Amino acid sequence: MGRKEDIFMSKQFLGIYASYIKQYIAFKRGLGFKYKTEEMIYSIFDRFTIERGETIVGVTKELADGWNTRKPNESNSYRYHRAVCLNQLSSFLCKTGIHSYIPQLPPCKSTFTPHIISQDEITAIFKACDEVKTQKKVMNSIIIILPALFRLLYGTGLRISEALSLRNKDVHLDENYLVVRDCKNGKEHMIPMSDSLSNVCKEYLKYRDLLPFSLSENDYFFVSLAGNVCKRDAVHSWFQKILWKANISRSDHGPRLHDLRHTFSVHSLAMMAESGIDLYCSLPILSTYLGHQSLESTNSYVRLTSEIYPDLLKDVDMICLNVFPNIESYETN
Repeated sequence: MGRKEDIFMSKQFLGIYASYIKQYIAFKRGLGFKYKTEEMIYSIFDRFTIERGETIVGVTKELADGWNTRKPNESNSYRYHRAVCLNQLSSFLCKTGIHSYIPQLPPCKSTFTPHIISQDEITAIFKACDEVKTQKKVMNSIIIILPALFRLLYGTGLRISEALSLRNKDVHLDENYLVVRDCKNGKEHMIPMSDSLSNVCKEYLKYRDLLPFSLSENDYFFVSLAGNVCKRDAVHSWFQKILWKANISRSDHGPRLHDLRHTFSVHSLAMMAESGIDLYCSLPILSTYLGHQSLESTNSYVRLTSEIYPDLLKDVDMICLNVFPNIESYETN
């Protein structure tokens, strides 16, 4: 799906389910879930009920079928996620005494395949980052962070949300490690860095510290020229400009900013295989590094690596490529 839902993200629920949606989101967050994507989906569902003219609380089969109908160009996984959100809301309503229909979930065979960026393209992206300039003076520009940020994303496999959430106290450049607190699974973990990546971040700090403001250890590591927190939308926008400057064509299949994480994973597995590290050893290492809760989430990268670098894994027993069930579980956000 083309993920243009941000235009609906007022986070103000106005339909007849508004109070119930707010209660349910508060309940889930009270259990420790971030529930950001789900909040976005519920805001779209709220708008959907308003457009349908729903006036009576209680999910009907007709409403559920309308909501679960696949949208044009929508991936199976995103459609499934929307359906799960409705099922959970319906269950919540039932528990509060409001009869609601709980539909069967649609099949969820992922149609998404990550775009793995080549080494030459990575080099071109970094070169474009180093040479990019703004056309006008914009004090809130994030151009200062681009060379270090994109290298950090590729060099560590961090999600963009995790990278932008780093505080100064989380970045230990002399010891070459990061403390990642704002993880997708809610668990804090440490990530080692290479000397070269630490040096790039130190170079960024040298210029950042010349800006006319002071930052404490609790302030964000990546900030705009005005000292403000960097927005994800701005980073995504700059990534598209960088791709254009690097002469890298983009299609519906990427490359996307999150593909830097997928590329890190595949390149890391390939490098470990080339170094002679057994797959049974490298897979748990990569899984821990990425912050995955299970090896199943990481196993998909083994198959992808074998397709891109068949010679590297030709001597590996083919049973290793199916260490876990063949479930396509690439992260899409």
